[in-house]
Amino acid sequence: MARLVLVGLSGVGKTTVARAIADKWQIRYLDTDDMIAESVGRPAPQYLRDEGEGTFRARELKELIIALSSNSVVATGGGVVCTPEARDLLKTEPTYWLDCPDDEIVPRLGEVERPLLGGHPVEGIARLRNERSGWYREVSRARVDASGTIDEVVARVRANVEGVRA
Repeated sequence: MARLVLVGLSGVGKTTVARAIADKWQIRYLDTDDMIAESVGRPAPQYLRDEGEGTFRARELKELIIALSSNSVVATGGGVVCTPEARDLLKTEPTYWLDCPDDEIVPRLGEVERPLLGGHPVEGIARLRNERSGWYREVSRARVDASGTIDEVVARVRANVEGVRA
């Protein structure tokens, strides 16, 4: 069982926060997008673009199952909640939803390819938020504000998970 799982839109800081918490807890950190890339031999966004969303989500579910079986802090891909089986798994884990306003997310996206944004980050993030917010809420123990510095966000997450890390 994972010690902590982070879900949320691309750009909210799941990877950065997961790494920081894993470092503080001195346990392993896993990122499902990194696991996909290692498994298929190409970056997750390229695999998504080349193989299509259905194939990508099936691979993502396999990697999520592996990640959740470890004593680690897990950062998921933003769309992991699109798969009903993944949502069922996430509900059984200490899962927290990182979220912040879209106008903070867009600048954080950087130059990494985001196929599901369709080349229009502002509109794409708004569309994905509309599609996924209910699912993030469904699988999470709490919504955590991901605005501010990494230290502030880590402190908010840790305050929400006090009972998780025994």
